Amino acid sequence: MKSIATLTQEAIELLKNLIETQSFSSEEDQTAQLIETWFKNNDIVFERENNNVWAYNKHFDASKPTVLLNSHHDTVKPNQGYTNDPFKAFVEDGKLYGLGSNDAGGCLVSLIATFTYFYNRENLKHNLVIVASGEEESSGKHGLNSVLKHLPELECAIVGEPTLMQLAIAEKGLLVLDVEVHGTASHAAHVNPDNPIYNAIETIEWFQNYQFEKVSEVLGPVKMTVTQINAGKQHNVVPANCSLVVDVRVNDKYSNVEVYEHIQKHVKADVHARSLNLNSSAISKEHGLVKAGIALGRTTYGSPTLSDQSVLSCQSLKLGPGDSLRSHTANEFIYIHEIEEGIDLYIKMLNDFLLH
Repeated sequence: MKSIATLTQEAIELLKNLIETQSFSSEEDQTAQLIETWFKNNDIVFERENNNVWAYNKHFDASKPTVLLNSHHDTVKPNQGYTNDPFKAFVEDGKLYGLGSNDAGGCLVSLIATFTYFYNRENLKHNLVIVASGEEESSGKHGLNSVLKHLPELECAIVGEPTLMQLAIAEKGLLVLDVEVHGTASHAAHVNPDNPIYNAIETIEWFQNYQFEKVSEVLGPVKMTVTQINAGKQHNVVPANCSLVVDVRVNDKYSNVEVYEHIQKHVKADVHARSLNLNSSAISKEHGLVKAGIALGRTTYGSPTLSDQSVLSCQSLKLGPGDSLRSHTANEFIYIHEIEEGIDLYIKMLNDFLLH
């Protein structure tokens, strides 16, 4: 079995190769091949569908519960603020630069190294399955959600996203709402008490001021934000409608359906949800994975950002090297020591959870 030090160095090299291989959402074919090559080089049996690659521990036992390790290998497109080549992996002052280095390449290679460390181990209390998934950034239909039908029932999951290796024990869900406020079209020169833009003010104020009753201890309140508004095409014509887009972050006290139906009842507008599937997620503080992390000095918190946790029905923990604040930024980077720490902590946590 390879040492942790060797696996760590190989994982860093894999990350460099991933950075230098374009993998925008739904275009991850080449990075999927890099991950396949890792599994082949380590004599790990794997499966692939679309650009998702997954593998089970060698001594998989269907009578045991299964733990999912997951992170994604797709990236967003680089923003215009880059001064570095986003597809050039280089290390400077202990930082590994490149698109996807922090979100979520560092997490992915750390979990792959961790899975490889445990792959041949016998007498684990749980099975392990790792999924290197695509289309996370776009919430695409061929991402992790499309693989779940092939997997056994999952007892819990670690989803690799940059958390500074602190324990995100809950994550807000997401509702994106298209809101259509109606009125009466007219010439701007005439009196019109039913201007949809003015009508929209009441609706906007409701989204700004309304407070859902249930507040989560970990995630806080449901948060609603009007992010887009559009109405009218000519200066002298009052339009018939005013369109809004509202971003709703749902805590673990509500389902997306509950929040959606509540909003529909309270606003004087047509409200349509783009998706109801991106629900909040959580894991108990008493779960063995969380306890193992706390024993290693990790702290717990609730995450406001969305990940592939939203498609899982099991308890899940978001945990990984890197810092969420660096995600999608220009000249993205991850510290080399964060990857080293990430692999070390993943292995220690799973040693505790799988063997004791």
